Amino acid sequence: MDINEIPDTLKSIIKDTAEKLSGAAKREYVANITIELLDGSARKAESKVGWSRDMVKKGMGELTTGIVCVDNYSARGNKKTEEKMPELKEDIQSIVDPKSQTDPNFQTSFAYTRMTAKAVRQALIDEKGYTDDELPCENTIRNILNRMGYQLKRIQKTKPLKKIPETDAIFENVNEANRQADEDPETLRISIDAKAKVNIGDFSRGGKSREKEPEEALDHDMNPEIKMVPFGVFEPTTNHMSIVFSTSIETSDFVVDSLELWWDENKERHANIRTLVINLDNGPHVNSHRTQFIKRMIEFADKTGLKIRLIYYPPYHSKYNSIERGWGVLEMHWNGTLLSSVDKAIRWAETMTWNSVHPVVHLIDKVYQKGVKLTKEAMKICEERITRLGNLPKWDVTIEPAVW
Repeated sequence: MDINEIPDTLKSIIKDTAEKLSGAAKREYVANITIELLDGSARKAESKVGWSRDMVKKGMGELTTGIVCVDNYSARGNKKTEEKMPELKEDIQSIVDPKSQTDPNFQTSFAYTRMTAKAVRQALIDEKGYTDDELPCENTIRNILNRMGYQLKRIQKTKPLKKIPETDAIFENVNEANRQADEDPETLRISIDAKAKVNIGDFSRGGKSREKEPEEALDHDMNPEIKMVPFGVFEPTTNHMSIVFSTSIETSDFVVDSLELWWDENKERHANIRTLVINLDNGPHVNSHRTQFIKRMIEFADKTGLKIRLIYYPPYHSKYNSIERGWGVLEMHWNGTLLSSVDKAIRWAETMTWNSVHPVVHLIDKVYQKGVKLTKEAMKICEERITRLGNLPKWDVTIEPAVW
């Protein structure tokens, strides 16, 4: 039977049936109709029924060979705006990052920002030189922010407990110092911090694990035999992260030992770097009046030949430090895992992914002593080696290396 002999009502049914199918099923259907009613001619299928010749040919090929082509639907359609405009993503990040903070309970890897999509769009025009016509609409900017991991959300526990009078001035200093560092090819900015101690043992972490048989945890997290201190070094411009674990305690010496380990491992990558800007909080082991920390940082500067600039976040606002987001990702990655041994905790940390990059993980097997501090006379000598910012002496400290 030729298709010209078929009543119009039946032709309409054939076409409608094809429209309701998709993918391989549709190709098989149109190929069979073409073979039976159109002499196997893809050209006739196109002229008389309106089907694509390429689709018909592919369908007949699949019938002949028995091999079905897999449709790559993900490659179709319009690309996301940030894929078409990669520089837009970078500019949005530079605007939003200084005004974002991590969930302090590490229940999500999202960062919470105070900026609306409308404000971000306007900042792109005011600060980055975009025109109104160049930028996508406010709703698209909002979708990009969500895809980048920034959420506009108010959670009571993310509000800082206190605010000292210098807070706004400190933030202005942090933002300006970070901007200058990121624009200088001979300066590297890093973000450092230690996470709360991790109990090693069969203790519940409150998460879920996809197992045939659920793992069983102890009903109380009391008296763990081992506690690990994770210390992180994050490079915002490269997304490189190093995590150093200690089975001892968090001290100034552990912090600087970790920094030295990180630099020794990465100095060839950063052979052009002359200045290291360090974002950190004002915690007890790293504050700018912690004598042992300042002494060790002076030694670090002398050893590496790097100019060091310590840029502190205000008290109660450490969640704005970018390394904190890494701890959120790690906690979500550990999730329901029972960290029953030191080795297991390290192996799991190595498989974490943040910004599509796995961290480099180390363990420092060393016992650290509490309460190490300098005499007033020794600290006076150290103070002669450092420069404190006039109006923010506790929050911006520069250390020049000894002449090599």
